[in-house]
Order: sequence, then C-alpha cells, then structure tokens
Amino acid sequence: MRSDTIKRGIERAPHRSLLRATGQVRSADDWDKPFVAVCNSYVDIIPGHVHLQELGRVVKEAVRRAGGVPFEFNTIGVDDGIVMGHEGMRYSLPSRELIADAVETMVRAHCFDALICIPNCDKIVPGMLMGAARANVPTIFVSGGPMPAGRDRSGEAIDLISVFEGVGARAAGAIDDARLEELETRACPACGSCSGMFTANSMNCLCEAIGIALPGNGTILATSPERHALVARAATRLLALVKENVCFRDIVTADAIDNAVALDVAMGGSTNTILHVLALAHEAGVDYPLARFNEIAERTPHLAKISPAWDGTRQWHMQDVHAAGGVPAILGELATQPGVLHLDARTVTGATLGEMLDGVRTCNPACIRPATNPHAARGALAVLFGTLAPEGAVVKVGAVSQHEMMFRGPARVFDGEEAATAAVLDGTIQRGDVIVVRQEGPRGGPGMREMLALTSLLKGMPIGEHVALVTDGRFSGGTRGLCIGHVSPESAEGGPIALLRDGDVIHIDLGARVLDVDVPADELARRRRAFTPPPRRYARGWLSRYERLVTNASMGAVLS
Repeated sequence: MRSDTIKRGIERAPHRSLLRATGQVRSADDWDKPFVAVCNSYVDIIPGHVHLQELGRVVKEAVRRAGGVPFEFNTIGVDDGIVMGHEGMRYSLPSRELIADAVETMVRAHCFDALICIPNCDKIVPGMLMGAARANVPTIFVSGGPMPAGRDRSGEAIDLISVFEGVGARAAGAIDDARLEELETRACPACGSCSGMFTANSMNCLCEAIGIALPGNGTILATSPERHALVARAATRLLALVKENVCFRDIVTADAIDNAVALDVAMGGSTNTILHVLALAHEAGVDYPLARFNEIAERTPHLAKISPAWDGTRQWHMQDVHAAGGVPAILGELATQPGVLHLDARTVTGATLGEMLDGVRTCNPACIRPATNPHAARGALAVLFGTLAPEGAVVKVGAVSQHEMMFRGPARVFDGEEAATAAVLDGTIQRGDVIVVRQEGPRGGPGMREMLALTSLLKGMPIGEHVALVTDGRFSGGTRGLCIGHVSPESAEGGPIALLRDGDVIHIDLGARVLDVDVPADELARRRRAFTPPPRRYARGWLSRYERLVTNASMGAVLS
C-alpha cells in the first residue's frame, strides 16, 4: 500500500507515534488497513456546504466498517452567489487552483491509499477533480446534493435566479419591494447547492457521467435521507476500488470525458463546465481541444431544459430531474442513439456505463424527453468561432430564445462589468445593441468574474430580450439569453475583443457557431499595432501570482 511509506519499518517509528496521536489509528490491525483521505469542503458561508460536517462523519464511519482508516481534511470554498457583482468574485475561479493544489498536497504528502471527495458548489467540484487527477489514487466523489426549489406565496417554484432577476425587475419598476423581499426570503429554503442546472449541479451530474460518482450523486436532494445512504455506499465502494487497484485516471479517460460532455449538452449544463472539463482533461493528461465540444453536441440531442432554461410551459428543478430518473435516465436515452456514448467506459460502480444503463429510461417525458422527441437535435452548449473569437467563445444555446439565434448590432464597449451595469441602469443601452464587456478574462480581470448580476439585471428589464452580451469573462450557470462568454484570446492578450470600438457591427449566428466583427482585417491590424496592454491590477498577493500564470479560457484557464 502507498501508506506503507509512512507506517512500515523501524525508521518509521516517529511517524507511527504521530499517527497514534491523531486518534485515528485505534488498534494494531489498523496498520494493515488502507489509509483513506476524506476531503471535505465544509464551510459555514456556503449554503451548499453547511451540512457537510455530518456527511463527513457518515463517510468516516462507513470507511471504518468497510476496512479502512479515515483521515479527514478540509478545503476552502468561495460562494459565487455571495461574491457576485463585487471584488470578491475575482477570487472564485482562482480558488479552483488552490483547491486542486490542496488535494494534491494532502494526498501525495501523506501517502494516502485512496481518496473520497465531498464537494458541492462553485469551483470546489472541479478543483477536487483536478487535484484527484494529479494524485491518481482510487477515488470516488459524493456531493452534498442540491437544495429544493423555493415556493412563493402562490406556490410557484422559484430559485436564486428568481432573486437576481427580481433585482432587475425592481430596478425597472416591474415589481415592488414586497415582491422582491418575498423572492429573497423564499428562494433558497434549505441547505444544498442552488436548485437549478447551475454550475454546482452541472458538475455533480457530470461526475456521474464521467464514472467517478455513483448514480444519484447529482440529483438526490441534500435534505433527503437518500443522500446519507448514498454517502455510505460511496465510502464502501471506495474500499472495493482499493482492492481492485482502480485509480482515478483508469476511469477518467478521453472516452469518459466525452460521455460527460454528452450529458452536459443533453441537459443544458452551465457554460462553466467547459472551462472545468478542459482543466480536468489537462490534469488527466488527455488532449481535449475546445472544438470537440461542438463535435459531441452535433450528435447529441438536447433532452432536458432545467432552470434557468424554460421549456415553454414551466421551469424544472433538480428534484424534478431526480423524480424523472436522474442522470441515469438522461444517459439511458442517449444510449439508444448509436455513437453518442462510449458504453464500455469504466465507472466506480464496477460496471461499465452500458451495463449501468441497460433498460434505464425517463419516467417523466415532460421533464426528461425521450431521445426520439428532443428539444433540439443538437446539444444545448455551443462553441462559437470567428473573427471576434479566433480561439472560441461559449454560449448556453439551449437557454436562448429562438428569435435570438441570429443577432446583428452595434457594439457598446465597456472595460469592466461595473461600467456596463451602470449603462444598463441609466438607460443608455438601446434595443439592438451588443454589450461588450472586456478586461474580465482570466488574466485581465483577473479571475474571470461571473456576471450573473448584470445578466439577471438585463433579463429583468424590457430590453433584455432585445440585446446581446459578449465578454471575455464568464457567466453563472443561472444565466439565460443571448450571453456569450469566454471570448478567446482575451482582451488582456490583445485579442480582437480588445480592439473593438463603439459602433463596430457584431454578427452572431448560433446555428452556424459564428461570432464575427464586421471590421476589415487591415483596420484590425492597424488597431492591434496601437494596442497597449492594460496595467496589472494587483502588485502582490495571490491574484498577482494568478494573473502572471493563468492561461486563457480556451485552455481551461489553468496555470502555466
């Protein structure tokens, strides 16, 4: 066992003395058992994580019953909703790298034999995935689970996005203070990750498809007794992986990542998943170009429209997806379509993906559509290329209204989210404008801030359906409408977005996967010669180091 490095031989007597002092090694037999790292992301400031101490206890008890010795440690966490719209958001994406480094450090430094990760929200799932890829020991993920949707006084389902969009509606005078307070107090009724197909739930679902988590990981509610049972099963199954010597990178292969992307585009996951899948592929040593997302989306039908998407009659939430059969039901429908999934991919269950899905189908075709009756023949995420995004840009096309699929309009250019938000609030943005927000990329931000406050403000206003938003920053999984992010190369690199001027005509064709600016090449070249990179925002501290080392979004915003 890997842990023999710290517990075998006379020269390890000091190590054993310290291990005895932890109280985790409780008998002579424990020296012969696998040492299991329990990576928990409990923090009080994130509602998706406040209950994870209890899940950690369940995991450790199950590990002991299954024949392992558990050692728990914690990671940091940044709550994207709480840091939205201010300086704190610059730390969200960078926190992913700190978490990855922490997981790698703890597992490799202490020679653990196996790893069980308990993440839930924001950048914590991908950070743990990245660290687990580096550590490459037998690993299983079990998340904290989603919160239930809230209900307003009329019984209508609401969620965090209802509150963000309510701010825009209040600013436009469409609702009053009492309605906004109702949304605020009722939208998030319990612990768990926010109840729609936002980034946290998207990533927790992708863990099932990639094979690193058990069925139910992405959809069983945080408040359900089923969640505790799932956690115990995951811990037990981890010890079987140790005996079989099945490590993280034995499961997370190119085929497994393809399966995760197929699920992603079938269920309309967050655009942030593209960043995180690219980063995971990088850490797992898998060559995974950005254009591959489009290749998979071309052959994968869009089967589920989950909040923030609207299916024409209602918004569905995670508890609805679970009741309809969860991730296995979506994958089961995809499995009926030749060439969509790699059904021989391994999973932590011990079965192949195909064996797991045999006979599984949706039990609510209104929530999860059969593959024979999809929302669209192509998947719900798209990567755009063109003269404005030579290295790509991303959009959740499944959350865009049909009339927005093609858009052409003059650029209104802003350096930073705050300037764009002020222009929206003071009424200077007109119907037909393309709002361009630059200097918000991984390096230029730094930190590639999410702009849910801005996108929700727009959606809450009458002009929201009649403008486009293009940025080298990124969006929350809760963003809907014609919002295009991750434009690469970013502004700080001198990409075409840095060269735009007010009035330049931008052409968007989502069907053709095109993002162009109608400026002659020689004019862009002239502007590029005159371009001066903006000064760095931070002279010291973590964000200063991040700014120097981070790559652009087309490479997953990993550190070089």
